[in-house]
Amino acid sequence: MAARLKVTQIKSEIGGKPNQRESLRTLGLKRIGDIIVKDDSPVVRGLVRAVAHLVKVEEID
Repeated sequence: MAARLKVTQIKSEIGGKPNQRESLRTLGLKRIGDIIVKDDSPVVRGLVRAVAHLVKVEEID
């Protein structure tokens, strides 16, 4: 079974760079406290890396 990532937005995108705001939107995060669960893939890992200071990531099975 493939690993999955639980991503929680913990900080605001306000004042962030445009690419960081787009990364949050692409992940599906809109506001502080939003949680998404995505399949682990290089694309998702790259998006998370771009906004690592704004999100909390947990690996779930």
